[in-house]
Amino acid sequence: MNNGHLTAMVIAGALTGFGLFLLVVQLIPAPPALGPALRRLHPMSTPSSTPAGISWLRRRFSVPHADLRLLNRSTDQYLLTLGLSALFCLVLPALITIAVAVLALPIPVFIPAGGTVAAALAGAALAHREVVVKATAARAEFTRAMCTYLDLAAHQVLGGHGPVESLDRAASVCQGWVFDRIREALLSAQLQLRPPWDELKVLARDIEVVELGDLADIMRTAGNEGANVHQTLRARADSMRDRIRTEALAQAELRTNKLDIPAAALILVLLVLIGYPFMARLFVR
Repeated sequence: MNNGHLTAMVIAGALTGFGLFLLVVQLIPAPPALGPALRRLHPMSTPSSTPAGISWLRRRFSVPHADLRLLNRSTDQYLLTLGLSALFCLVLPALITIAVAVLALPIPVFIPAGGTVAAALAGAALAHREVVVKATAARAEFTRAMCTYLDLAAHQVLGGHGPVESLDRAASVCQGWVFDRIREALLSAQLQLRPPWDELKVLARDIEVVELGDLADIMRTAGNEGANVHQTLRARADSMRDRIRTEALAQAELRTNKLDIPAAALILVLLVLIGYPFMARLFVR
């Protein structure tokens, strides 16, 4: 066994051991994460205590911070998920590399080694893609829930309640994770003695939900200028429903058009199967 094969085996064993170490670390119970809760209550005063290695990764790679905040995931969890996905995809190519080195097959070692690196990158890319897809679906669900929240806030305003009370009462009626996030923001504003629309604006900017920011702007107008925003809230809710309906129809039309491709391919195959005997007899004669 030459030095190249021995080096490949040592590297594969080290990667496998590091993956097992990360899995064991995940099984050890962790202390309660008080940092995210304190940052939500005091977003400007809580110092950052991120390790130097993770800070370097954040500078090197583009992390979807808004998507992670929407999914209630930390950046450290995101990077750990990427690492575990990459290590999981490393196992099979690493075993192939070891087999090639041990059996002395006539295959250059750099070919399975390159496949190992490509598999690791593919695993990390798939984990990143999963986060983006889930965040997109969650943001669409948040937007649909905002239609209901706008209607409820409009009814509360029409009932004679103030803007602050309207936001609280409208959020307390509904259930679901969207309204849990809204109630959490309203509670944070109450504890910090801040206007609730300011806290909703911060939440909208953090998770990149424009509709929530529009609601905060409308209620800020009602709170600062005493304007009657009932019609504004209802008009905004109706426009959001129209936009959601239009987007849904566009998606349905796009998927319908995609179905035409396999249908056309099936018709082409049938035509070939039907016309082949006739063409074969024609050319034989």
